[in-house]
Amino acid sequence: MRLFTAVYPTDEVADHLASCVAGLHVSHAAADGVNTRLAPRSNWHVTLAFLGEVPDERLPGVEAALARVAASPFEVKVAGGGRFGRGRFTILWAALGGDLPALTGLSRSVRRELSRARLPFDRKPFRPHLTIARPGDRIGRDEVAADRAALDAYEGPLWRVTEVVLMRSHPGPNPTYDRLGAWPL
Repeated sequence: MRLFTAVYPTDEVADHLASCVAGLHVSHAAADGVNTRLAPRSNWHVTLAFLGEVPDERLPGVEAALARVAASPFEVKVAGGGRFGRGRFTILWAALGGDLPALTGLSRSVRRELSRARLPFDRKPFRPHLTIARPGDRIGRDEVAADRAALDAYEGPLWRVTEVVLMRSHPGPNPTYDRLGAWPL
C-alpha cells in the first residue's frame, strides 16, 4: 500500500483557503472544462513524510513508529504560495507560515522514528506546502503567474496542529486518500 504521513488544516482554514482558490485562473479554467487537476479540498494536506509502497505486513511497524513521535501542539497558517516546475510540469501550491520550526521538527521526528523502524520514506528535504493544482501547460503562463501571485499574497487564519495522520493514497488522475490512523501530539 502507498502511504504518507501528514497534518491537515481545520475546516475553518480549508474554507478560508477555498475562497481564495475559487478566484484563481486554475479554478475558472476547471469550471470551463479544462483539466487543471485542481486538488479537491479534502486532499489538502502538508506531507510530513512520504513512505511510498509499504507491504501490508509492515503497517503495524509504521503505526508503532508514529506512536513514538514526540512533539507538542503548535500553530501554523497557510500563507503565501508558489509554483514547482514549468510548462507541462507546473504545480501550484500554498505555503505555510506560523511556527515553521515546530512543523519542521515534527517532520524530522516522524522521519527519525520511521528510520529507526527501518521503514522506507522519501528523504527529499521537507518543503511544507499544500498542493492546489497541477495545471501543467493547460493554462497560459500569464494565468499561472497571476495565480502564483494571488497565492503568494494570501494569508489564512492560524490553526493548531494537534495530530499526525497516516494516509493511504490511491494515485491516478483523481487521487483519493484513506485515513488509516492519527496520533495526538
